[in-house]
Amino acid sequence: MRKLFVSGAIALAAFSAGAIAVAAETEPELKHQHWHFKGPFGTYDRAAAQRGFQVYKEVCSACHTLNLLYYRNLTELGLTEDQVKGIAAEVQVPDLSDDGQPIERPARPSDRFKKPFPNELAAAAANGGKAPPDLSLIVKAREGHQDYIYSLLTGYVPYDKLTPAQIKESAIGKDDNYNSYFAGHRIAMPPPLADGKVNYVDGTKNTLDQQARDVVEFLAWASEPHLEARNRTGIRVILFLLAMAGLMYALKRQVWADKH
Repeated sequence: MRKLFVSGAIALAAFSAGAIAVAAETEPELKHQHWHFKGPFGTYDRAAAQRGFQVYKEVCSACHTLNLLYYRNLTELGLTEDQVKGIAAEVQVPDLSDDGQPIERPARPSDRFKKPFPNELAAAAANGGKAPPDLSLIVKAREGHQDYIYSLLTGYVPYDKLTPAQIKESAIGKDDNYNSYFAGHRIAMPPPLADGKVNYVDGTKNTLDQQARDVVEFLAWASEPHLEARNRTGIRVILFLLAMAGLMYALKRQVWADKH
């Protein structure tokens, strides 16, 4: 009985190791990037985040919401109030007239970002039965955070570039989308970005990699807009504690010196 138990344990361990090895082969390591906002002294790259907002506005906003953001929040990215007013005014939002009739009016800075669909059912109907996720907290919500979003955006592989093993594993067809970093690899969202997809207003070269990095910078800020203030507060607290520790040490030495 004991031999049977030991043999079973060894077989289970071998099977688990094999499963882990297979998983490691089919799921590549995320593309780890250098992000200025990581670490205790992290800050957002305002220019990159502004370009990222342009990518969101011209590409992502057709399907994805940003339910937790107001247009006025864009001033925190370095945009002026007049620029924000202009951006908001380009959008028509539903409202009520003075007599209670439904109307549409230009958005104001105090309005939330406009939703691309009137409700979740409409969003699901327009996207193969499942509503696209809200992007307000997407960077914090996904394991791997910003590196995962960047890897996903740059991880599409054309059907004619797939190996027979990849096609069999993902059960993908010619009209489907294969992504190396999406669970199961078969993803409903077509490749959203491509070289030249967005013409940056500041003249930055609009490669796929640049667009992906910029929109991740913007979405990271959207997910954690108070990160810089929190980092500054943390640094001040640490400096205060260090000063207090030094003061208490000096006081202790003085007290004990008087006793001798």
